[in-house]
Amino acid sequence: MFLYFHYVVLVAFWAVFRWSSLGLQPSTSTGFAASSQTTVANISPEWAAAYAKSKPLVANMTHADKASLGSGLGQLRGPCIGTTLQLSVVPGFPGLCLQDVDGPVGVNLVTNNSLFPAGINAAATFNRTLIRARGTAMGAEFRGKGINVALAPMMNLMRAPAAGRNWEGGGGDPYLSGEVAFEMVKGIQSQGVQACAKHFINNEQEHFRTNSSSNVDDRYATCALEHELYAHPFLRSVQANVAAVMCSYTPVNGTYACENDETINRLLKDEMGFQGCELSSLYWGATHTTARAVNKGLDMSMPGDKSLLSRSRFFGVDLVDAVEHGEVPEERLTDLATRILAAWYLLGQNTGFPETNINVFMPSLDQNVSVKDDHAKIIRTIGAASAVLLKNENTALPLDAPRSIAVVGSGARSSLQGLNACFDQQCDDGVLAVGWGSGTARFPYLVAPLDAISTRAQQDKSAIFNHTIDDDAELSAETAAGKAVALVFITADSGEGADQTVEGNAGGRINLRAWHNGDELVEKVASVNNNTIVVVNSVGPIIMEGWIEHPNGEYDDCMSTTVWAGLPGQEAGNALVNILYGHVNPSARLPYTIAKNESDYAARVIYDGTGPVQIPYSEGLFIDYRHFDAKNITPRFEFGFGLSYTSFSYSDLKISGSTAGGTRQPPGPGSSLDPWLHEPVVNVSFTLKNTGARAGGEIPQLYTSPPASAQSAPFNLKGFDAVLLQPGESKTVTIPLSRYDFSVWDVGTQRWELARGENGISVGASSRDLRLKGSIAVTF
Repeated sequence: MFLYFHYVVLVAFWAVFRWSSLGLQPSTSTGFAASSQTTVANISPEWAAAYAKSKPLVANMTHADKASLGSGLGQLRGPCIGTTLQLSVVPGFPGLCLQDVDGPVGVNLVTNNSLFPAGINAAATFNRTLIRARGTAMGAEFRGKGINVALAPMMNLMRAPAAGRNWEGGGGDPYLSGEVAFEMVKGIQSQGVQACAKHFINNEQEHFRTNSSSNVDDRYATCALEHELYAHPFLRSVQANVAAVMCSYTPVNGTYACENDETINRLLKDEMGFQGCELSSLYWGATHTTARAVNKGLDMSMPGDKSLLSRSRFFGVDLVDAVEHGEVPEERLTDLATRILAAWYLLGQNTGFPETNINVFMPSLDQNVSVKDDHAKIIRTIGAASAVLLKNENTALPLDAPRSIAVVGSGARSSLQGLNACFDQQCDDGVLAVGWGSGTARFPYLVAPLDAISTRAQQDKSAIFNHTIDDDAELSAETAAGKAVALVFITADSGEGADQTVEGNAGGRINLRAWHNGDELVEKVASVNNNTIVVVNSVGPIIMEGWIEHPNGEYDDCMSTTVWAGLPGQEAGNALVNILYGHVNPSARLPYTIAKNESDYAARVIYDGTGPVQIPYSEGLFIDYRHFDAKNITPRFEFGFGLSYTSFSYSDLKISGSTAGGTRQPPGPGSSLDPWLHEPVVNVSFTLKNTGARAGGEIPQLYTSPPASAQSAPFNLKGFDAVLLQPGESKTVTIPLSRYDFSVWDVGTQRWELARGENGISVGASSRDLRLKGSIAVTF
């Protein structure tokens, strides 16, 4: 924790210097434009009840009381990364504890916690039940520590595959990311903990994140980009009643994200009807002004102080002064306070919520309450359910008591530096089970693959040989030669911020190659062992062309069997063994595209430039598989791809229902929540059969193909399911579709409009394995 204090100090001074040197422009307008709660349509009953409790209390507050609700105390002045004051005018209100930095895999900077599989692994399950269970277990741990607001989930899209924090989110598709966001919010908030959707919005690159501008063309953004891609997961979070949304460091179109009227007031609070609290990122640099930020929609400034240990805050006294001098309307201050207090009531934190028992700045005061419960079970389950089988040449898997096993690569062992030796996991030593940065957590333990495989091998009386001390290709090949099977472990890491550099990678990866000479390692081992199995622990896609088609030894038609294990959390080794030995039949799917060449992707991280660096979103709607489909580029492995130890057939496609009819609401605040838009109106059903000899799960996926007039991607994911089938068993699967699923954002009407005409509907096992095709005439 002593190291953490020094880290905070360094970040503080860095932030003060960095932001004072930027040439970015704050918003010039100061008008308060967000709609009041009573004028927003489609407010949920839960929010309405929470507002009914909050409004009478806020009406009796002083300006100082209201301002204190939105003012962080500042770091080192409270037990949590973000802390607000107790308020006596509200019965039982102890102040808020906002943790973690940042929460996507569990509670950070504490002990007796769990470290869950990363968001990208949750997405790879394509399983709503498991994603909800992950959120529920994480929420229970936050609650057990007395933390009011969990700063999760993260839902920025994988626009550029090398971007540092991609592993925290749901991948390269807005629909999948939106479903992950929805289930995570529901899970976390089921435990009475406020979830926080982040980072709003266009925060798809870590490098230069505090010295850049995400430039989303205004006309095109209004027409499609923001709504159909980057805002969709946030809309799903609002539909899940998310309590808070965090704005990002990265400005949008030259205006700071936390004082951006277009994104916060117009898009989030008006159009989406968001009723909760908009808060700034919990390090210095996201809040820049007082009146301007508040008028543009910021409700809470975190951590509160303008710099470390300073006595000045953007909110607090400064906000009171701004109101009393007419710079901020009093109704805006009332709105701010009501939103924050309503979120507290929304989650029932006024009754029976545990007292905060952590202290990240003074660990001697931390009560070290254990919150782990039996969460290792769901962590192990998701770890296995998120492992994608990419290749299985000559049915190398599952293993069946091989006489000898070679395990090579440093990614198979435990860290030589020790558990949690690197602050915020800023190193890639041993098994890679999580990325680095504020989105990480501390391991209570970490099961290395070598240990788990050795335990299983002992049961089977398989001889184990390993070279894992380093990634020397020659010594690894010597170890692998002559063994019945060779397991090769390779990794690729990334994390938060260009200020956090690991092995020359500043936040984002400098390329998409495997780290530690991984390509050569695989090639050498595959050249001497005709049963080579590659296990990839990676934050995202890597280029595999150097070895994926590599002939194994004397067998020219054998290529390396490959398992993408991602970032599986503390049960990494056990989860992998479940897949390798067939205790779990793999069913996971890639939540992004793996290309043959890095240049095949539509967008790449910008590493060069002087500030503010301009990040053009010129690829428009066409990211990940949408780009590959539109440009007819053949990927190595497509979005949604994944193999199984069994096989499945698809048949009997039926499409019923109609988009016609009904009464839609007029444009206005909350219109994107219009029930007419989101109610199921079309059913797509088909028969799914397990045609193999093993029980297994299949992930059927549904893609729409709008008419050319919609100017959309050729195929767009709009539905999926996770279906478990016994050998020979058949099930009828039905995927409902809403009018929203057939709509595009129209710049003229400023609302969602149906893409009228013939819309294709395809169902299959991946974005390029579409086995059933039909269509429906979309009409109003």
